[in-house]
Amino acid sequence: MKFFAFEANGTQGLAVETDEGFKGLLATDPGYPGDLLFLVRAGGDSLARAAEALKAGAKIDPATASFLPPIAHPEKIVCVGLNYTDHSAESGFQQPDYPTLFGRFNSSLIGHGAPILRPEFSEQLDYEGELVAVIGRRARDIGEAEALDHVVGYSIFNDASVRDYQFKSPQWTAGKNFDDTGAFGPYFVTADALPPGCKGLKLVTRLNGEPVQSAMIDDMVFSVAQIVSICSRFMTLEPGDVIVTGTPSGVGLARKPQLWMKEGDVCEVEIDQIGVLSNPIRDRAGSALARTA
Repeated sequence: MKFFAFEANGTQGLAVETDEGFKGLLATDPGYPGDLLFLVRAGGDSLARAAEALKAGAKIDPATASFLPPIAHPEKIVCVGLNYTDHSAESGFQQPDYPTLFGRFNSSLIGHGAPILRPEFSEQLDYEGELVAVIGRRARDIGEAEALDHVVGYSIFNDASVRDYQFKSPQWTAGKNFDDTGAFGPYFVTADALPPGCKGLKLVTRLNGEPVQSAMIDDMVFSVAQIVSICSRFMTLEPGDVIVTGTPSGVGLARKPQLWMKEGDVCEVEIDQIGVLSNPIRDRAGSALARTA
């Protein structure tokens, strides 16, 4: 099943793919089943029942829809750095033997089609196309063999990074959490509709139509199953938690000359069978902070 969250006239809605295209309901419509976070947390056959309810709704054209992040307010967003050997090498890091984990906050999230905003005090806005795994069942101290049973679905992320702020300190939190830099979507695809762990799928990032990143999901150092298992050993993963699994080589930071996203650019991240996440780049409006940053 493939879903997307959207907004119309200030009201959120949810749509599902059918044989006749996407159909959906607004939160104010009779029969609206709830948003994806509610459904994932409800568990069981909630997504299947929601799909049936949404099929009774109106046709929703993705080309004109105002997309929201599939899960706008997850409890946790866990990101994995240096998860492709070639990206670790281009970044000047030795490949770690344990995942490089950091957090994003939901205040940074935007949907498909929304602008990624470059802060006025930095030119170093970079792209990072990544696969997202969404937790569907509570996971605590689980093994790798059972980890994928705890993943309910997948999506796409552009972990847009403000590089000079990322490296102001050993921790990457600042550069990874600017408002309007965490592009997420467009679709949420249930795990049963995709290969296990998305193995065999290809990720491609394009800037203004030109490919800048290309890799197979199989190339990840730590697979989705390994990441889920490792994270569950030190924290409880809850339904609706989001895991952003890492980016391949080709980032702007490592290029010569360096390639930064700027006003007027469009960045797309595509993963087979999931979709294309596309966002324009805009300059954030000026503020007094720009003079002191």
